[in-house]
Amino acid sequence: MAQQLLMPKATAVWLVDNTALSFDQIATFCKLHPLEVKAIADGEAAQGIKGLDPISTGQLSRDEIARGEGDINYKLKLSEPKVRVPESKRRGPRYTPVSKRQDRPNAILWLVRNHPELKDTQISRLVGTTKSTIEQIRDRTHWNATNLTPMDPVTLGLCSQIDLDLEVERAAKNRPLPTAAELGASLRPANETENLDFGYRSEREEEKEIDADAVFAKLSSLKSTRTEEEEDDNF
Repeated sequence: MAQQLLMPKATAVWLVDNTALSFDQIATFCKLHPLEVKAIADGEAAQGIKGLDPISTGQLSRDEIARGEGDINYKLKLSEPKVRVPESKRRGPRYTPVSKRQDRPNAILWLVRNHPELKDTQISRLVGTTKSTIEQIRDRTHWNATNLTPMDPVTLGLCSQIDLDLEVERAAKNRPLPTAAELGASLRPANETENLDFGYRSEREEEKEIDADAVFAKLSSLKSTRTEEEEDDNF
């Protein structure tokens, strides 16, 4: 943000009364016409305006004034401010160039379809439109609704990707969590899960019993076969 002189006319009154600066130097520094500064010096203008000391406000130093008084061609420079005041954020709809205003309905349609969580105020900030236009496009009552084509506002140059992502993130924070029906799945009752677990365990126990019987039967057959072979060898 460019530095600006506070109360230029009041500052000019003080400089005329308290310095030997030329009218041109004061006019250049205060962004006034030299004839207006001359009128202030003659008492024909700025009557009733109290002079504002630029030294006390930190906008001009004594050395800078002395440098200007010593050189009639020297242009005074504002002192660097000790505290930076942030630029106030602009409120209201975003300004849209005339050449791109015809694309706004297409951008609104794209936002309505792809980001239904966005509020009308958010869409208005993104593409610089009115709530009535947004409602007409939502309800398909816009005068050109049949010819509208959804188009990304970032591609059209109506807003930046950062601004779009920021608004979508804000809308997502305020959006309620989806219900189980919306997700298409729900937790099963505890009694059903317990029955399933009991059935699974019983099946496992039956398998163990079957496996044990099979092992013992196989061992018995092997033992009998081995005994018969030993008896044959003795004969």
